[in-house]
Amino acid sequence: MPPLHLLILAQAPERRDALLQALRAAGHQAVPAIDGPAAAEAVAAAGFDALVLDLRLPELELSQLREALAPSADAEPESLDAAERRHIARMLHFTGGNRRRAAQLLGISRSTLLHKVRKYRLDE
Repeated sequence: MPPLHLLILAQAPERRDALLQALRAAGHQAVPAIDGPAAAEAVAAAGFDALVLDLRLPELELSQLREALAPSADAEPESLDAAERRHIARMLHFTGGNRRRAAQLLGISRSTLLHKVRKYRLDE
């Protein structure tokens, strides 16, 4: 399994540090967030694979978190090209840049993937 990019938010510093250490030792890229607002800002800005969250945080508003993580019904839908570009980029990240494996997982030929990588300028 390729390494994951994780955001860690836990109330107790010792719990957060132990979790960070364990995840990093397993080869994952783990980043701590100091509080709920910092986590919300990080989630909006960076492409994390997962958020590890202590649900007992006093300032945590689950409804706000759900709203921040879920796409809005009022938001303008993205184009098919934008969705395809985003999906291919995430698959390449997931496979650690292995284009043959990414093409297999996407269900397309390697040459088609290479064409789309050039089209969306994902090789830059």
